[in-house]
Amino acid sequence: METIVFDVGETLTRDDRYWASWADWLEIPRHTLSALVGAVVAQGKDNAEALRLARPGIDVAAEYRARDAAGRGEYLDESDLYDDVRPALSQLRKLGVRVIIAGNQTRRAGELLRDLDLPADLITTSGQLGVAKPQPEFFHRVLEVAQATPGATLYVGDHPANDVFPAKAAGLRCAQLRRGPWGHLWADHPDVVAAADWRIDSLTDLIGVIRG
Repeated sequence: METIVFDVGETLTRDDRYWASWADWLEIPRHTLSALVGAVVAQGKDNAEALRLARPGIDVAAEYRARDAAGRGEYLDESDLYDDVRPALSQLRKLGVRVIIAGNQTRRAGELLRDLDLPADLITTSGQLGVAKPQPEFFHRVLEVAQATPGATLYVGDHPANDVFPAKAAGLRCAQLRRGPWGHLWADHPDVVAAADWRIDSLTDLIGVIRG
């Protein structure tokens, strides 16, 4: 593998703050929204469906803008990172691997990630690329901006429908991370087991993958 591309939510960052901020904005208990997220995960639906269950008819994009205008928009800091992120990414770069971060996030989230000064060669988001997972074009655009070839590129993520299946279909290798609700719930599903080239419990497991 010459290049490893990392998903963001529940791969590099915890989604705790994200969902807590939405619950507070919608003025519902945090536990209620967490339970709704779990429900849509179990049904294999997009996580935004949890917001639509909490507030039927919600215009998610409009609410994003309203939150920003109210000074309650997106925010990330060091506490949002999983503990294995910096050690794993740093070691992979020492091994000569190009480290790319690319997930379904806004332009603002991309800026916040870059402000964290992560050990990565490139950070981009669906908001910057103009296309989102699971669309095949997302992976083609990532390969283009990363100047990488699919057969020598590994995509790492927790979500089967957004990460594992479309990355494999685009010709990349893929590693499914058992992390977060999607990663845990779907890890042993036969389709995921068949599609993933590797199944890992920590980002540091990738060091063994590269060395092996």
